[in-house]
Amino acid sequence: MKFLKLQSIDFIGHRKVAYGISIFLIVISVLSLGIQKLNYGVDFAGGTLLQYRFSREVSIEEIRDVLAEQGLAKSVIQRFSPQEFVIRTVKLGEEEKKALETSLGEKLGEVQLVRIEEVGPAISLDLRRAGFIAFLGAIAGILVYVSLRFEFRPAVTSVIALIHDGIVVLGLLSLFQREFTAPVLAAILTVLGYSINDSIVLMDRVRENLKLRKKEESFTGLVNRSINEMLSRTINTSLTTLLPVIALLFFGGKMLQDFAFTLFAGIVVGTYSSIFIASSLLVDWEARSPRRR
Repeated sequence: MKFLKLQSIDFIGHRKVAYGISIFLIVISVLSLGIQKLNYGVDFAGGTLLQYRFSREVSIEEIRDVLAEQGLAKSVIQRFSPQEFVIRTVKLGEEEKKALETSLGEKLGEVQLVRIEEVGPAISLDLRRAGFIAFLGAIAGILVYVSLRFEFRPAVTSVIALIHDGIVVLGLLSLFQREFTAPVLAAILTVLGYSINDSIVLMDRVRENLKLRKKEESFTGLVNRSINEMLSRTINTSLTTLLPVIALLFFGGKMLQDFAFTLFAGIVVGTYSSIFIASSLLVDWEARSPRRR
């Protein structure tokens, strides 16, 4: 990656294109969240999750027919493999679960219950509220820390980029109807920490360069130079982090795919916003209300 050190890319000069991309991503995300909403898992939606393994290949339609006979036609069916499926449905009693398993066995052959999870409505509501508070708390805590560690402006632009990342990642989860579970929420909070770390490193370099700034160098040029100086580090860090996440996404099994997808999307979006959004907002803020000459 040494060749990146030799580059002098005009990132700030292309910031309007970056703003356009971000606005497009945010609009798509908000529309998807408003129309499709998040695909809440049992953790947040409540109900019963049943994972079955059949002795032969079965189709979703065959399973849905059996569920309809049991009065569970609105259940969500997710294929894990040709012989393994997850059914998310309303909370079932013991008798109802036995009846469903018996009916599946009679209609579709030998079946084995692999996993069962149950969450009541009150608990799911508490979890959803706690998740929302955790998300806001993380944003507020980061804003306070970065404001104390740096100046107010870099802190605000970094947090705006962070909010951008959170909205886009949530939008992608909604768009692709990935299941939103407690591990996925943990992945989002992890991604927020990763993203702010990238922005802090960049802002730190801007601060260092300001101390040695030449009179003829503009603030825009200084920020652009800072991004280019940190580009090799940013790309290397993101790639080395992405490689195990990609391995997890493709080879980690169905159980970890939503978690890995969230990390993958968050790292890509976070790297993009650190380079193009946080620094560009800082430059525009300085241009509108200059404090440095």
